[in-house]
Amino acid sequence: MTALLTNRQEQVRFYKFMVVGAIGSLVDFSIMNLLTRLAGLSLTLAGTISFVCAVISNFLWNRYWTYPDSRSKPLARQLVMFFGVNVAGVGIRIPILHFVEPPLLKFFEGLKLSFAGPDLLAKNITLALAIGVVMLWNFFVNRYWTYNDVDKVAL
Repeated sequence: MTALLTNRQEQVRFYKFMVVGAIGSLVDFSIMNLLTRLAGLSLTLAGTISFVCAVISNFLWNRYWTYPDSRSKPLARQLVMFFGVNVAGVGIRIPILHFVEPPLLKFFEGLKLSFAGPDLLAKNITLALAIGVVMLWNFFVNRYWTYNDVDKVAL
């Protein structure tokens, strides 16, 4: 972990990964809100669909911008690896979405806020928490497995 904090190249990769993650989060939040609001899907289902859309976006950005020097692996192989890491991330994400939203919803309903609906706040805060946790998992596993063909520093 200290190598990540001290190696400039790894810091730049991490910052780029975070920017890509922010783009993916925009994709994720947008699709989740559309599917829960317009299509009436549950947060768990909508969050899973939005996650897959964000993964595809993130893979493309990471392959061509964050780790352009990792293209020695065939695209399909690297996509399968990246997707596998992200499937494990879904395994982390779904329980967060399922178990964190109900208590947050009760909390916000109790506050009787006038500026936003309690369900909207609960869903988005829950999704933000899930994204943060999964982003850390994704960075470290992808960095040292999916993109292990670039110069790396031992963490």
